[in-house]
Amino acid sequence: MNIALLAHDKKKELMVQFCIAYCGVFSKHNLCATGTTGKLVSEATGLKINRYLSGSQGGGEQIAARISCNEIDLLLLFRDPISAKPSEPNDINLLRLCDVHNIPVATNIATAEVLIHGLERGDLDWRNIVNPTD
Repeated sequence: MNIALLAHDKKKELMVQFCIAYCGVFSKHNLCATGTTGKLVSEATGLKINRYLSGSQGGGEQIAARISCNEIDLLLLFRDPISAKPSEPNDINLLRLCDVHNIPVATNIATAEVLIHGLERGDLDWRNIVNPTD
């Protein structure tokens, strides 16, 4: 699966810790992230991550474009709903695109835990459920 990682400034350390905890699961998938988040996660875990621009320079929009082209299968967007900065990714657009394209998305660690456990068990092969080939 192609998994996109984004995190607001105050949630970057949480994303790093989450990725450390589930490094074994993530290592079996293709990862991409906005610049700073990708750098921090890669340095902490050794995971190979396709890094885009930082959020303030358009990295969120680059990931949004991949969602629009059905090139992302799962989005983990750790948001800071209390003190998000204007330069952080355009969450509403990302969430709308995930809804349009039926992309599972987690905006907090609780939901991310549920999704990662489903991914680990193989429960998230949802494209076969939504668009069966049989």
